[in-house]
Amino acid sequence: MALFTRIFEYFDMPIEIEQPENPVIPENNTGRVEFRSVDFSYDGERQILKNVSFTLESGHSVAIVGPSGSGKSTMINLIPRLYDVQGGSVLFDGVDVREQDLEHLRANIGIVSQETYLFNGTIRENLLYAKPDATETELIEACKKANIYDFIEKQELGLDAVVGNRGLKLSGGEKQRISIARVLLKNPSLLIFDEATSALDSISEQKIQDAIDPIIAERTSILIAHRLSTILAADEILVVKDGEIVERGVHTELVKRGGTYTELYETQFSKALAQRDEFVPTETEDVDYLNHE
Repeated sequence: MALFTRIFEYFDMPIEIEQPENPVIPENNTGRVEFRSVDFSYDGERQILKNVSFTLESGHSVAIVGPSGSGKSTMINLIPRLYDVQGGSVLFDGVDVREQDLEHLRANIGIVSQETYLFNGTIRENLLYAKPDATETELIEACKKANIYDFIEKQELGLDAVVGNRGLKLSGGEKQRISIARVLLKNPSLLIFDEATSALDSISEQKIQDAIDPIIAERTSILIAHRLSTILAADEILVVKDGEIVERGVHTELVKRGGTYTELYETQFSKALAQRDEFVPTETEDVDYLNHE
């Protein structure tokens, strides 16, 4: 009885994010993002974001880095309007997200998170969740772009192989690449990778990075990451600390400044590079993707 009570309490919760009275659909779907002096707090007391401003032009990519709890994930949650800002505005394709048609807004944003959600069904069923009418050719093309089709071909049932509850029959890297293929089927104008490789070993990370690199080269993308391999692929790096953008630029510039990014590099990235130098690949192993110049 207590379970049913909790269920009905959930259904009775007020809707915090509502469709605007006169929803707007932008004329162009390019994925352009603009933050204008954004302030945000979850509880109205502790400020999570403070006067955050930046612009991500269509076809470009930006990496957001910073210490844990600095506000990185909060920033991307404001774009599909999972929460509303308390100050300033977030624009998507030139229109304030609070004025946009919610279904259209969220249909044009694809998110690949650290925690991959797969249903207890087949690979095909998990992919079709993003586009129910996708053709066999579209499914295969998306899997090839996500660097997972070679694995699928080796399965006895191919796309009809069962993944298990939450993908328990797959490795972390395999689940993540299926998640990427699913997002590609959705074909959004903006792609967001939220710590997409953080929980993986260097071999799995390379396979996913091999999939991500060509994707962000042709799509508007935001990458939240703490691994150097992911960060180097972006056109610009935003360094966030205590809810503010404290530095911005490219890797070589930021390392020389001796600020927050330099500290992150020395405590996180250089350690990863040292592990890369000690790693000796065998015939079945791949070189760590941190091998960037």
